[in-house]
Amino acid sequence: MSFQKPDDVLPPTFNRLAWSNLVAQSAEQVALAAAPIVAVLLLGAGEGETGLLQTALTLPFVLFAIPAGLMADRMARRRLMASAEALRAGALLAVLALIVTGGLTLPLLAVLGFVAVCGTVVYSVAAPALVPALVPSQMLPAANARIELARTIAFAGGPAIGGLLVGWIGAAPAFGFAAALSILAVMLLAGLHEPSRTLPARRHPWQDIKEGAAFVFGHDLLRPVFVTQFIFNTASFLILAVFVPYAVRSLGLTAAGVGLVMGMYGVGMVFGALLATRVMRWMAFGNVIGLGPVAGLAAAGVMALTTVIHTPILAGLSFFLLGAGPILWVISTTTLRQSVTPPRLLGRVSAINIMAYGARPLGAGIGALVGGIYGAEACLYLAVAGFALQALVIWMSRAVSLSRQPEMACD
Repeated sequence: MSFQKPDDVLPPTFNRLAWSNLVAQSAEQVALAAAPIVAVLLLGAGEGETGLLQTALTLPFVLFAIPAGLMADRMARRRLMASAEALRAGALLAVLALIVTGGLTLPLLAVLGFVAVCGTVVYSVAAPALVPALVPSQMLPAANARIELARTIAFAGGPAIGGLLVGWIGAAPAFGFAAALSILAVMLLAGLHEPSRTLPARRHPWQDIKEGAAFVFGHDLLRPVFVTQFIFNTASFLILAVFVPYAVRSLGLTAAGVGLVMGMYGVGMVFGALLATRVMRWMAFGNVIGLGPVAGLAAAGVMALTTVIHTPILAGLSFFLLGAGPILWVISTTTLRQSVTPPRLLGRVSAINIMAYGARPLGAGIGALVGGIYGAEACLYLAVAGFALQALVIWMSRAVSLSRQPEMACD
């Protein structure tokens, strides 16, 4: 396969994928923000019921990441992503129809939300596996930065748009807008050309799963990346589990103040994504990989410092670091996975990476337990220990010694 583009220009085919990613991620964030608001305002749900709804909206990442990886390695990835996005659009249109007809119930909202997020999981697994087929290897960091910037913009703006739509003009337009974005993503994917590849011979799914897991956990670069990411997710959600009550009680923040401080996370993500390509040109590849965990440790330390110096400025700085550094981690480690993984395994390896998100409810659960017994301050100190451990894991690995992006693996 040859690419005839200049080194600083991403191919038009990839740009089509990037635009589809932006609208798909925006559809997800608008719908995720609108769902609990609709549950409370339209259906009268309480805290326990909204908690169950949020569980339904996160379970697909645990249940279907591996099956999505299998499908991404067994069929055309563009067609798989378009089908997954169409599934999400269908679920969102069903919610819209039920709102208009007055037939929406909380169980139906949870089921349809679950289906929509299944589409999100498939798209999230297949997209990183498709990128190396669309851009030359030296452009992978720039391509991954573009993908992450789109996700960051959607993450920062989607919840606000969803909340405003529900608050200003009602629940139906919010889900209608999200469905329209999903349909646009399907149209963009339908016109995307995916280079042909030889599909693997069919065999028992368990054999394929074992092959993908053995590759990740037997690889001296990918194994510490997975472990680091798992610990990072646990520690970060340990902070998030207790921050709101801690901020109100100890930092004296109002609801608006809490939102402003936590919004610095999105600001940090945008800042990191915009600078990522330049940083990866300035620094050795391995140092960029190690930078994200160090930024996470710094963020945890700054947050713990608020137990001594009670100012929301430090809390805002903590969330900014928690957004900026890990974006560099995501971009660099995604590039690493795409480089060292044979194309036939990319879907399964991407799925195993998504499974690290399963640490998030673990961190939230630890936060609820420790916070309930010893207080929020103990959670913040424990989070520092967790972030220190994840930084130690990656800095003791060979990954940080890489001077440049590895050569592309082949089947």
